[in-house]
Amino acid sequence: MGLGGISMWQLLIILAIVLLVFGTKRVRNLGGDLGGAIKGFKSAMKEGEEEQAKSDDDADPASISADKSESAEETTKTGERQSS
Repeated sequence: MGLGGISMWQLLIILAIVLLVFGTKRVRNLGGDLGGAIKGFKSAMKEGEEEQAKSDDDADPASISADKSESAEETTKTGERQSS
């Protein structure tokens, strides 16, 4: 059995019908367009991950913890928290 209960012979018959209806040139162009779209999607996902990693690296944990400690000191001095 093939995909979803469709046998290999049924898939070959469907492929033959698609080739007869659309022709080899149109199917080849469709395959190229689909491949290009997938390649573009993968590269965009990779760029997004790299950008996310870069922004995570730019955020210095020492400066974040220093900001939190300053905020805690302000809270204890005045008894209430001041908004920044």
